[in-house]
Amino acid sequence: MRNRRGQRSRRGHPGHGARLNCGVTSSQCLQSAKNKHESNTAPALSPQVDDAQSTVSVEFTPTIPHCSMATLIGLSIKVKLLRSLPERFKLDVHITPGTHASEHAVNKQLADKERVAAALENSHLLEVVNQCLSARS
Repeated sequence: MRNRRGQRSRRGHPGHGARLNCGVTSSQCLQSAKNKHESNTAPALSPQVDDAQSTVSVEFTPTIPHCSMATLIGLSIKVKLLRSLPERFKLDVHITPGTHASEHAVNKQLADKERVAAALENSHLLEVVNQCLSARS
């Protein structure tokens, strides 16, 4: 399998395109749903890992095209990866193309290291991210 750069990559999890639980399932983090089992509230994740190039790319699909929590979901995924992976990995977390009304703006924020660092210095926002990651499914 080749990634977007044409390099060989391996999937980060069996069942590429499957819905994965990365700890971002809290109703505080995900739009619209009373019960996780009644509707699709977990964002679909497509991870790609290239160990040789030390890169991890995660494409996520918000639950609805106008999800106001897309940036928070992306930030939570990025924080989970930052905390879980060795520092040598370069991370790319982005919205699946064509699945969100503001995908370009959200992707730009998630790719900006300074914005991510500033967001994580905000104690309130960091608390919200931590709640998202500690939520039990």
